[in-house]
Amino acid sequence: MKGKRILIGITGGIAAYKIAFLIRLLKKQGAEVKCVMTPASSDFIPPLTIATLTENPAYVDFWNKQNGQWTNHVELGLWPDVFIIAPLTANTLAKLANGYCDNLLTATYLSAKCPVIVSPAMDLDMYAHETTTTNLNTLASFGVQILPAEDGELASGLVGKGRMVEPETIVKYLTDFFEKQNQFLSKKVLITAGPTYEYIDPVRFIGNFSSGKMGFAIADEFLKRGAKVILIAGPNNQMLTHPNLETISVVTADEMYKQVQLHWKEANMGVFSAAVADYRPEQMEVSKIKKKEDKITISLVKNPDILAWAGKNKSKDQFLLGFALETNDALEYGKTKLKSKNLNAIVINTLADQGAGFGGNTNKISIFSENDQLLEFDLKSKAEVAVDIVNFMNTKQ
Repeated sequence: MKGKRILIGITGGIAAYKIAFLIRLLKKQGAEVKCVMTPASSDFIPPLTIATLTENPAYVDFWNKQNGQWTNHVELGLWPDVFIIAPLTANTLAKLANGYCDNLLTATYLSAKCPVIVSPAMDLDMYAHETTTTNLNTLASFGVQILPAEDGELASGLVGKGRMVEPETIVKYLTDFFEKQNQFLSKKVLITAGPTYEYIDPVRFIGNFSSGKMGFAIADEFLKRGAKVILIAGPNNQMLTHPNLETISVVTADEMYKQVQLHWKEANMGVFSAAVADYRPEQMEVSKIKKKEDKITISLVKNPDILAWAGKNKSKDQFLLGFALETNDALEYGKTKLKSKNLNAIVINTLADQGAGFGGNTNKISIFSENDQLLEFDLKSKAEVAVDIVNFMNTKQ
């Protein structure tokens, strides 16, 4: 933790008193700490206390009336190695999930370039409310890491889930977080993501509902842990930038195939999550097909099997993880695919599981590996699923 720059965002909940202890623990480990506060948080812990403990100003307002200076939220957002918001109230949670920017903390969040971690704290009915769950899932889909609230006594006198995690838990989480940053420091990972579109004519195509969210989340997690990533992505609306990321955009399966052939040899690991079309029209019409006939017939031919090619051309030092989305008998099909395509492991999911599959922000997976090990996971956000997948990959280095 020594030398790490940690920005703490404090919102207006009773758990704000715990931040004094958190600052002391972080400072003892050699971290540099700054705090940005919502105006309401000042009712629970004085800015003077925060400034004294951090040995830095407590940032509360855009405009510092005492010295006449503007607090630059952009610089504040660029400063830290990690931004942790604790406690996170239901009110600020809703603002972050929906892009509201009405105070210095929310403006800093929108300007932050570092990983963001949140620790929610609220009464049990508020924490259990569907709106809170939706907002937390939205933040998770943005890549925000969430420390779930704990069970215990609440300020209301009730007992249940809603307590902010203890400062010691946060410090342990941050220690593990910084250790993970170097897990894949010397590794290069090739990832495929999204669908492929196979042209029928200049305006129509054969495709599927893949959004690319899963592949991009996996790429993001590898980047957080120090890897260099080559991301070959079909048509999608996802955004990801990082100095160690090379993104190659393709449209068709054949284009993806050629890019994989170019880059697979240089990779240590491969995660092939793209939903590649199995077939393409035998012939693409040069102009738009007019609606003249009641029926038309389109002849399809098989696309190259990208995953099978990578498995066939895999060296003994490379690790290859494939994906299988099935509608029935998912595990059996997954096991067959692992062997036939010479994979080291396969991620299996099925549309039979509610919340899994294309397009959404959640997924439910199992991982089956070549030594007949089966790992099963609960339904989670795709960002959390990416963590599970990369954790698994880390055990195979």
